[in-house]
Parts: sequence; C-alpha cells; structure tokens
Amino acid sequence: MKIGVIGGGQLGRMMALAGTPLGMDFVFLDPAPDACARALGEHIRADYGDQEHLRQLADEVDLVTFEFESVPAETVAFLSQFVPVYPSAEALRIARDRWFEKSMFRELGIPTPEFADIQSQADLDAAVAAIGLPAVLKTRTLGYDGKGQKVLRKSEDVAGAFAELGSVPCILEGFVPFTGEVSLIAVRGRDGETRFYPLVHNTHDSGILALSVASTAHPLQALAEDYVGRVLDRLDYVGVLAFEFFEVDGGLKANEIAPRVHNSGHWTIEGAECSQFENHLRAVAGLPLGSTAKVGESAMLNFIGEVPPTEQVLRIADCHLHHYGKAFKSGRKVGHATLRSADRKTLEAGIEKVQALIGK
Repeated sequence: MKIGVIGGGQLGRMMALAGTPLGMDFVFLDPAPDACARALGEHIRADYGDQEHLRQLADEVDLVTFEFESVPAETVAFLSQFVPVYPSAEALRIARDRWFEKSMFRELGIPTPEFADIQSQADLDAAVAAIGLPAVLKTRTLGYDGKGQKVLRKSEDVAGAFAELGSVPCILEGFVPFTGEVSLIAVRGRDGETRFYPLVHNTHDSGILALSVASTAHPLQALAEDYVGRVLDRLDYVGVLAFEFFEVDGGLKANEIAPRVHNSGHWTIEGAECSQFENHLRAVAGLPLGSTAKVGESAMLNFIGEVPPTEQVLRIADCHLHHYGKAFKSGRKVGHATLRSADRKTLEAGIEKVQALIGK
C-alpha cells in the first residue's frame, strides 16, 4: 500500500518509520526542499494548494493523510475527488479554526473557557468588557507552539492587540486557573471502532511542549474518553486525534483538538503496545486497530533548538533518542527522548537526567 502524506515534517517521518514494517510506502508533498521526512519516501516539492502536484500525488497513492492542520481544508477536499483522504476535509475545517472548534465543543456539551469571536479591535474591546481579564487572544487558525497568541493581563495589553496579531480573525478566551494540563490521544477506525491511550500530563515551556508523562489510572480518564468520543462521532473521524484539556476543580475544560498524531503521544513509540503512528496508519488504511495499553511507565521530553550529543542521551538508562534530521534552530522541535521504565521512581530519575542534559 502506498500512502500519501501532506506535510513532510517529523510527524510524517515517524509515520513512515511506523508504516514501513507494515509494507507501506510513502509519498510526501511539502514545499520545503529540506523536508525531514523526504529520506523515508518520495518527496513531491510543491505548495499545498498546487492542484497539478496534488493530482500527481493522488494518482500515485492508495490514500492520503496529513501530518499537521496548517494544510488548507480546500486541499483535502480537492484530493478527496480522486483518492480517499483521512481525516476528512470537514474534520480539518473545524479543527484548524478555533472558533469552529470551540463552537462544536459547546454544541456537544463539553465545558470550555468563555470565548468570543474577534474580527476587529472594537470586537476585542467589547469581549474583554464581557469576559474580563486575564484572557488570551489567539488567531483563529495557524497558531501553534505559543505562536499566534497573546496573554492580556491588564487594560494596557488590550490596546492594539488585534493589530499585533496581524489584524486577522481571532478568538478571545477567558483565562483558566487550571491545576494541570492533560491530553488524550484517541484513534478511530473506518468502521467506527475507537480506542484511547492513557491520559498524559503535559508541561510547557514558553508555549512549547517540554514534557509529557503518561498516567496510570487517572481519575479523569473516563470523563476525557466521553468528551473525546463525542467529538470523534460528531466528525465521523478516521485516524488519530489529540484532545488537550485543562484540569479545573476536579473536572476538565476543553483547550483544543489536533486532527493528527500529536507531540504528547510520542511516548507511545516505546511506551505502548501499538504507537499512535502505527495506529493512525492502521485506522486510515482500514486495518484492525492495535492495543493502546501502556508498557511500563513512560515519558517524552522534547529537544528544542538542538539535540544533545547522541552518546550522552543513550548513556541514560531506559532512554530512546529520536533525532528528526532537521537543522538546529532556536525554538524549533528537532528531536525528542522517550523513557520507558519499570516503575515511576525510576522514570522520574530518568526525566531528571534528560532535563539536566538540556539545562532544565
């Protein structure tokens, strides 16, 4: 089977690493000449809206998926005329736009922060008056890893904030006094079969995910599965989806979804019976889903800007290095380490050793 992937970054790369043992071949469409997934398959260098090359991709593959939500929904809709594409254009349209996303959560009865659609500075002023401060102003699309957003703490922060984010459609969200940030990775097959990985506790640094630790028997697991299941069914979703939540007053409030394999699920490569990458491919290809059960205690730490020397990482017991083959650049995810240990105490010791390598 030949899989087309829109996007050639590290998620596509890890997808191919998971799919190759299943007899799958890959074609990546990405405008970057140095797309890091290109070593794992054919690379069609083209913009995501280039219909001539999109048609070339469709003609070469059995189905198409995508590795990040910056892909225009129109691209997926165009491809869908010629080849199966999972997740669907409609799922992508909703997931990539924070207003559509939050509105869907509200319709499904999933708790969210207060939010408002912002199309101008006047809209922002009115929304701040209604919701209050602190609050977070975010672009409706394309913002990630702390980009495309601004925390508004006092009235002086509000003035000019809409222009500061590019005068593009935004959403204002009331600030949530959360006790923790967690995410749930789920996978849904073509036949509707759904499986969930354990809830993951996430720690961010400057808006970028730094550490994810898989939980054991988290008391909010069932609630998270209920909320995520509502979204999967509403979208008739196929593939892996990540749902980020805030822990608030013993419950959960929705942050956002990602219609793809997700950074907080990287621990599954060594830490689960079947990784999120393999399960995504199984789902989109119509194959039986794999077990999402944990194997030991697991965590993932991102390498931002640079990867420590290989020998130093591998010297740490239970540590697995994933180097993305990307040029080192400040603020850029260039690799990660996963840890899998027999018990939580050993895992925590390993986390501390990796953090010492990266100066955290």
